[in-house]
Amino acid sequence: MGDVAEDHRSIAPPTRTLLLFVAAITLARLVLAAAIPLTEDEAYYRLWASSLQFGYYDHPPMIAWWIRAGMTLAGDRPLGVRLLPALSSGLTSLLAFDLAQRLGASAKIAERAAIWFNATLLIGAGGFLATPDSAATPFWVLTVWALARSERGHAARWWLAAGAFAGLAAISKYSALFLGPGILIWLALRPGGLRQLLTPWPWLAGLVAAAIFGVNVEWNAAHHWASFAKQFGRVAPGRLAPQFLLELILGQILLLNPPIAWFAGRGLWNWRKRVGGDLTLIVATSAPFAIYLVLHSLHDRVQAHWPAPLYPGLAICAAIAAEALPQTGVQGFLKRIAAPLGLGLSALAMLHLALPFTDLKRVHDPSEQVRDWPAFARNVEAARAADHAAWIGTLSYGVASQLSDQAVIKAPVAELVERDRFPPGEGSWRADLAQPGLVVDLDRRVNATALLRCFTQVTPKGEIVRGRPGYAPTAYAAFLVNGPRRDILHLGCW
Repeated sequence: MGDVAEDHRSIAPPTRTLLLFVAAITLARLVLAAAIPLTEDEAYYRLWASSLQFGYYDHPPMIAWWIRAGMTLAGDRPLGVRLLPALSSGLTSLLAFDLAQRLGASAKIAERAAIWFNATLLIGAGGFLATPDSAATPFWVLTVWALARSERGHAARWWLAAGAFAGLAAISKYSALFLGPGILIWLALRPGGLRQLLTPWPWLAGLVAAAIFGVNVEWNAAHHWASFAKQFGRVAPGRLAPQFLLELILGQILLLNPPIAWFAGRGLWNWRKRVGGDLTLIVATSAPFAIYLVLHSLHDRVQAHWPAPLYPGLAICAAIAAEALPQTGVQGFLKRIAAPLGLGLSALAMLHLALPFTDLKRVHDPSEQVRDWPAFARNVEAARAADHAAWIGTLSYGVASQLSDQAVIKAPVAELVERDRFPPGEGSWRADLAQPGLVVDLDRRVNATALLRCFTQVTPKGEIVRGRPGYAPTAYAAFLVNGPRRDILHLGCW
């Protein structure tokens, strides 16, 4: 990379083919974003957007800000919640195209990298979902992109831009804090790179990043370090459980798309050869986070979406490696099928989520988490009204969030256990727990004995089922409760 001049004439603009591809897949994501109901986590983050803060119980604030902006533009509906995440996937595709060229790749390789980024199953099928990763990923790539531009000309400008993007990535998701040590590794690996530490620009970039991230640090300090305790508590090692490492490896091969995973592995293995492009910047900035994920998997599960910020870099690695391999035989076959396979499977997955008639009958289909919430909410509301309950309670943030998202519910919905999850001004704080309430949640989560620890009166009201006839139902137990034993809204039920 060090021998790639910062010459705008050497960086080809996106081809018409790439622009049409990005436009088409972004339009498809927007249509599906509008058609597919919110997941539990998305409905939960939507509640955050009703009360903007500099931090929340689970994560830094960026996803709440994005959702609020999207709902301002497109309304309080799934499209509004997902508007910015869907658009950001298109932006990240174009950034991957430009970044690949700045690393020395040809325009042809860079175009393949942008397309393969979308052909990974994690991005292809989930690139429109409103999660913290949807914000963290473009800011991570923007940081690396700015660093690539700092090598030749206007170094001060691009170092400061990198600091700003890194700070924005860190207030999107804490995994971006691994960018700091990654940048130091990159400087150490570059010929003469450490000499840049004798200039003010890397240090000023660090100050810019720290200033932006500082708003979340200040919020944590004022809220008992809530999200720091929640997320950094994962770092503490537990018992050795190496089966999670195998799960991590196999899961990421699948989510990357097996052919793309194969080429990405080849690219990472041969990264020092610098054939077709210099991967030093990508490998160095990715290494600390990747190492952490491996170490974490030795004692606990790594959630499938956690590595999402690494996916643009992995797509670039794969595209560069594939170019150096034969166009015939197995390698050529894998190269030809990588994009159609990933895009095709992603399209099938998204259409399955959008079209309920494709659900499998009498088995638990993964799509059931987004199905039938409006009908279920109508039944819950009817039960609440019949018992003259003034509020609805749950024992899980997911059920509370989904019910809160349904317009048919005419009473406040309060999750009764982890009250720190819900920011001031969110609707659950309007619940008057001095009045009777209807508590509804999965059978395995709620029972009368447990509720009697929180309320003096608990009356079972049977089950309310979510699901259509002929499909695997999900049963929720319902209890009429009254007489809280403590200040549940502030202290939680237990």
